[in-house]
Amino acid sequence: MANVIRFSSHPTALSSSLLNSVSSSFNSLHVGFLPSQRVFKGIHSPADSDASSSSAVSLFGSRPRNQFDFFKLNAVITGTEQPKWWEKNAGPNMIDIHSTEEFLDALGQAGEKLVIVEFYGTWCASCRALFPKLCKTAQEHPEILFLKVNFDENKTMCKSLKVKVLPFFHFYRGADGLLEYFSCSLAKFQKIKDAIEANNKTGVSSSELSNGARKISLEMLAAQADKAI
Repeated sequence: MANVIRFSSHPTALSSSLLNSVSSSFNSLHVGFLPSQRVFKGIHSPADSDASSSSAVSLFGSRPRNQFDFFKLNAVITGTEQPKWWEKNAGPNMIDIHSTEEFLDALGQAGEKLVIVEFYGTWCASCRALFPKLCKTAQEHPEILFLKVNFDENKTMCKSLKVKVLPFFHFYRGADGLLEYFSCSLAKFQKIKDAIEANNKTGVSSSELSNGARKISLEMLAAQADKAI
């Protein structure tokens, strides 16, 4: 049970010994107070102003400062935001796409590389579950370019490319254009591995590489998607 301390209404009744007793009592209780929750700003007695002043300072002058420093440090630590799951990249061969222009430029500059495009949604639980496995695959295949397309940021382009479910994948390669596309969940991730094995060929001729470097248009990709249906 907490101790109850009664004070006299007359200020001169507070002696140095009583102040020391109050100081000792509250010194064991005030650890949990925040700086804004100080119970006393000071207890003064006309007869012992120096003693009461030093007592008040010793009671409230040191620990609140330490507590304040602790709360400042805690605020800095908790205020540091970690990257969201879709903001993480496996390495230099995984690129975020924010516009149609970036998408077409990335495909045009890929040359002979196999390009795997993941269409995802930040709200998509299946996309989130699959993503760590996709990052691991990207690390295992530095020769492949992985493009991440946020559906909500690129709705017009995604609809033009017939992306209707998420997560969704496109496989591109130079002169061959769109190789295949499909929806895939974590449970069916083997589909991605099989597609990589089938399409990640090497030894592309210079003529194919030249054709693969041609300007790519969204209309052309949409037409390829229509033919594949």
